[in-house]
Amino acid sequence: MDGMVYGIDLGTTNSAIAVYEKDESRILKNMDGDEITPSVVFFTGLDSSGNDDSLVGIQAKNSAATAPEQVVQFIKRFMGFHGDAYNFTAPSGKTYTPEMISALILRKVCKDAEQYVGEGSVQNVVITVPAYFDDARRTATKQAGKIAGLNVLRVINEPTAAAIAFGLDINESGKVLVYDLGGGTFDVTIMDINDGNFDVVATGGDAQLGGVNFDQKVLALILRKLAEQGCEIDDEDDALMADIREKAEKTKLQLSNVETARPAFMVDGKTYRTEITREEFEKESEPLMQRTQFLLNEVMTAATLSWGEIDHLLVVGGSTRMPMVKKMLENLSGKEVVYKVDPDTAVARGAAIFASTLEGDSDGNASPGKELEPYSSISQKISISDVTSQSLGVVTLDGNNMNHHVNTVIIPNNTKIPTKKSVVVYTVTDNQTHIRVEVTEGNDPELEFVRVIGSSTLSIPPYPKDSPVEIIYAYDPDQTIYIEVIDKVTNISLGAFQIDRASNMTEEEVKNATSIVGQATVD
Repeated sequence: MDGMVYGIDLGTTNSAIAVYEKDESRILKNMDGDEITPSVVFFTGLDSSGNDDSLVGIQAKNSAATAPEQVVQFIKRFMGFHGDAYNFTAPSGKTYTPEMISALILRKVCKDAEQYVGEGSVQNVVITVPAYFDDARRTATKQAGKIAGLNVLRVINEPTAAAIAFGLDINESGKVLVYDLGGGTFDVTIMDINDGNFDVVATGGDAQLGGVNFDQKVLALILRKLAEQGCEIDDEDDALMADIREKAEKTKLQLSNVETARPAFMVDGKTYRTEITREEFEKESEPLMQRTQFLLNEVMTAATLSWGEIDHLLVVGGSTRMPMVKKMLENLSGKEVVYKVDPDTAVARGAAIFASTLEGDSDGNASPGKELEPYSSISQKISISDVTSQSLGVVTLDGNNMNHHVNTVIIPNNTKIPTKKSVVVYTVTDNQTHIRVEVTEGNDPELEFVRVIGSSTLSIPPYPKDSPVEIIYAYDPDQTIYIEVIDKVTNISLGAFQIDRASNMTEEEVKNATSIVGQATVD
């Protein structure tokens, strides 16, 4: 154990790992000499032991067009979703969940980092997540780390990590708006940075909006241009569609630097040349940009701030290189967008800085009875205060209609964390002996517009109808939910528990997944 801790940006399209030492954060390059590793897995077949053999990174990404059925990418979008529809069957016949695919990516990133550092192993890590990730996605991310054999000290919000890199590496302060448009997710966060204090004011976003959506807009333009030339594409042709998707992404990247791109395609032995202009792409992408602007305005309203009160615009995520992002932000704010941090690596750098402030023993664990110490002296220089990204509530009966269930919010979004809040509910029948706690995410009172993320049933004494019961929610710094139920008749606790998460793997499933991923070859 080398005593070091690492920050990992586990991204939808690319991942990166960094370490903080000698008062600076640095990205650890992969075996190709690159600072970022494509979050793509290519199952090449079986190794000599009959276990799955996989490639992760640029070689896997380059194989998407030739062997699309063996390539898995954009898996971050399915984290926290449970079921066969989100799983991948490898050549061995073994089933890989999104958490397991993410674990393979983590293994590759850490394996490369170990060879670059040249000493010890990468074990203690902080992994970043989009600020708008809900409980299930955060839990899935931590499970992915565990399956990869890592000790996940914490998860931290990506905009918060980027702001830490901005505040310390760049040495800036003031009210900062972080516009984080990554490969598959979008976050906007407002933070107050002052003398080492990082205070999140408000956050919002969309976990299903990112660079991939802009790729799809280019793809739609390409298909339209091909159709105009009499070339109708069969979307069941996986190899051809994979080639078009790959060239759509490259076209998008080109249009950040030139006004016109001209991708060419070979279809049924014939070459088709298309022309896509930046103006066409921006017009096609207008609904996506409007979505980010809407969410941006929501967060500004939640923070009760005007643009005149924002000191800095911090843009992170590779997709912010699109000129339309800079144009939109400058038109809205009246301020100049300056790329003061690397959009691709700022999140990993900030995560590494944050990781170095955490306390651990010689094994990297905060164990009772052991002397703890921070991994670096920077812990004396910074403090971080974050907020909830999702409202948490409980399913209750409508007092005006006892046949109607409603969502009662207990912890509103943008509440400072860690936090603890409660609500008092009442039994609905005489001699009721059980209470079912169904935990919700969302603000709307109607259940059809919120998500029930877990539940648990507790026994209660057989009191008369309308006996009071207090439900207490606690939210820890990882935004993990803990619940306690109090019998208000006697003021005695009926039990404390974490919710049974229907969208996440069980402990037994995690154990089995760890074995499968541990046996797989990852290069």
